Amino acid sequence: MKKTAEIEFNDIAKLKKYGFSGFKSVSELIAEPNILPTQMGIYLVLNPTNKKPEFLEKGVGGFFKGRNPNISISDLNKNWVENSKVVYIGKAGGINRNATLRSRLKQYLRFGQGFNVGHYGGRLIWQLKNHSDLIFCWLTLTDIEPRELEKKLIAEFVKEFGKRPFANLTG
Repeated sequence: MKKTAEIEFNDIAKLKKYGFSGFKSVSELIAEPNILPTQMGIYLVLNPTNKKPEFLEKGVGGFFKGRNPNISISDLNKNWVENSKVVYIGKAGGINRNATLRSRLKQYLRFGQGFNVGHYGGRLIWQLKNHSDLIFCWLTLTDIEPRELEKKLIAEFVKEFGKRPFANLTG
């Protein structure tokens, strides 16, 4: 599988055609995490309404290594990407790494339930008032390094929207 076609971030049907599956809410995944694949891959976190949500001063995320995961409402507003369903692009595992989409996303969801786990990336989604309605979709990979595809997708996102996805804070 070689992912070279441009992706259309706001079109669920085209994300499915690109190879993404799942499209499960945070609530659904917390209730049934074993539906997540046990392969490496890429995942997207989508805001299905495509509208700017309300931000929480104090999110529901855990304090990993004592670090406060929250940022100011002002900074949340600066990070928000207008007219984008995608709020985060993440990766799980790699050719020489053991993590899977299941292990990585279970960790991410536990962080969003207030547990102090090592998934600090993408933490801003837990400051969205509608965080339980966010949708996760994923693309399993067998012959492509997830980190490389993640970089490519973030670059395509920046090309289309002028900045990184809302919760992708660093390069």
